[in-house]
Amino acid sequence: MKLARYTYKNEESFGILKEQTVIALPKLAAALNAKLPTTVEEFVALGQDAQVTVKRLLDTADEEVVGEASVPLGQLRLLAPVASPPKILCLGWNYVDHTAETKTPLPEEPVVFMKPHTAIAGPNDKIVKRPFVRELDYEGELAVVIGKTAKDVPESEAFKYVFGYTILNDVSARDFQFKDKQWTRGKGFDTFAPTGPCITLRAQIADVGNLQIKTWVNGELRQNGNTRDMLFNVPQIIYHLSRVMTLEPCDIIATGTPSGVGMAMKPQTWLKQGDSVCIEIEGIGTLENTVEER
Repeated sequence: MKLARYTYKNEESFGILKEQTVIALPKLAAALNAKLPTTVEEFVALGQDAQVTVKRLLDTADEEVVGEASVPLGQLRLLAPVASPPKILCLGWNYVDHTAETKTPLPEEPVVFMKPHTAIAGPNDKIVKRPFVRELDYEGELAVVIGKTAKDVPESEAFKYVFGYTILNDVSARDFQFKDKQWTRGKGFDTFAPTGPCITLRAQIADVGNLQIKTWVNGELRQNGNTRDMLFNVPQIIYHLSRVMTLEPCDIIATGTPSGVGMAMKPQTWLKQGDSVCIEIEGIGTLENTVEER
């Protein structure tokens, strides 16, 4: 099951992404006199109960009812799956090959920084490059969407707190990132956290520790990695983070990027006006955004 948030005829809704359509869950529930949340955030917070209800509705609804609740993908605009996550937590240097290309020692514990929720952008939204940013870079990443409140979670229990997975582009202004010696400003510009195109529910990903991640810039393959090369895997990340802070429903955790970023190219190659960045993670889909200087 893939959960997508969208606008259709100037109305926002969410539903199940299925092939070339989205089944609007609030509309389907209303047609069958069932109760479901009206927002993705409420749906995530309900956890397993909401998912069970959706499965029951899909199993019992006839084709005509499902068809009336469906919208062709080409007629709607996909949005970031979570509009305003409580926290966007990101890991730096979490792939062995990325630490190697940046000549960085392997960290002993996760390197964590945060992005503001105002950095969120959706599929096909513009990545806004301010004119004073000279070194704009991309980072294709697997992102975890937390499903329920988590504190002091052991690794063996970590997956119980995962709602699902999406894609996040950890866009970075490298000149600000490294000038400041901490990364909030360089990573926190508006639109520097494109996410989407959907949330694939945890149960749909058989092995999150073995997913291919690819990033293209203007059609050129730049990143070609796999989550098995993470230094800290998803359960370890949740363990370390939940020791420090309480994780909440709809928190997003970006798990780091593999090698192939523009900063490590020779010569260094930065994003510019009109560049297209496309990230693909198997089992989730593709996230594409274009750079616009303004």
